[in-house]
Formats: sequence, C-alpha cells, structure tokens
Amino acid sequence: MKDVVIIDYGAGNLLSVERAVKAAGANPIVTSDPVIVANAKGLVVPGVGAAADTMRNLRDRGLDRVILEFIESDRPFLGVCMGMQALFEISREGGRHDCLGVLRGEIVRFPQEAVVPHMGWNVINEVSEHPIMAGIETGFHFYFVHSYFAKPTESDCVIAESTYAGINFPAVVGAGNLMATQFHPEKSGPAGLRLYQNFIELLD
Repeated sequence: MKDVVIIDYGAGNLLSVERAVKAAGANPIVTSDPVIVANAKGLVVPGVGAAADTMRNLRDRGLDRVILEFIESDRPFLGVCMGMQALFEISREGGRHDCLGVLRGEIVRFPQEAVVPHMGWNVINEVSEHPIMAGIETGFHFYFVHSYFAKPTESDCVIAESTYAGINFPAVVGAGNLMATQFHPEKSGPAGLRLYQNFIELLD
C-alpha cells in the first residue's frame, strides 16, 4: 500500500481527507513534521479557513519551504480548497496576503451581489486532459465551500472549470504532478474518491 502524507497545519477537515485517502487505497500519514513531508512520495495539502491563517501556520511550522521544495522535485502534489488557493501569488481575502507563488495569479472574492459562500454541489467541466481527471467526465458534480476563487494570470494551468454567480472559475488546476482542486473531493462521493484514486496511481 502506498503512503500519502497529509499536512496538518492547524486547519480543519483532516479526518475527512484521511478517510478518503484510505478508502482510495493508500496509507494516510497525517503530520506537521517537515522531515516527514520532505521525504513523502505523495503529498496532500488540505484546508478550510482563511488565507492569512493558512500562510502564517505554514510559515510558523517551516512547512512553506518544504512544500515548495516538494513541488520542485516533481513528486505528486494535491492541494484541496485552501490548499489550492495557497499555490497562487496573492490572496485578497481580508487584505493582501502573499501566498506560495507556485502559480501566477491571485485569489479574489466573488462579486458583492453573489451569495457567499458558494456552498454545495456544482458541475465541473474539463478544460484540458490530465490524469487526475481520468474516468471523471464533464458534468460530474463536486462539493464546494468557498467565498474566494482563483484568477490565474495564465489559463494554461486550468484543468477544469465550474461556474457560480455568472463567473467561470478554476475548479481543478495544475500541470504534470502538481494538482489542486477548489472543491472537496473527500466530500464528493464516488467522483471525489475516483480523483483520489487517480492521484494515488501517480505515485511511484
């Protein structure tokens, strides 16, 4: 059974992610130890909460640098919700906050007239082929909870999109072994489980 390291940086939803990884056929290892993270074969960064808290907690634990080094090594990485938003350069959530800067672009709020958070089931539409989407056809529903969304500078990182409040926004982003979702696969039934299985299949 393959090991998947799940980073614990003080955010919620860890138990759901751990259970989903196990159900998908891997051995989940939940940790905040930078050494264990640095030696992982596959890494998941989940997240529920605000950008400022997320980045502060990652930096305080020395995990921001380890995550960047992990991604640079081209090992399979999966960011979930806040774990996706943290990959971009800047978040506008509650001010201006520098994020990891792996992907170019910023995190912005849905328009004032939109009901936020965008919460519940929504359809995703594939934009470009990627192994993370194997067996997940356009039109599948996934579970979202967010008030902010990614606005990439370059669209070539977008794997799938969804639509809310008249805005098309990235639902899945990445390239190669870097992957991230705005929705919560661990709360998205069989399609979410398939996404975790696809991720696990990319591990050595």
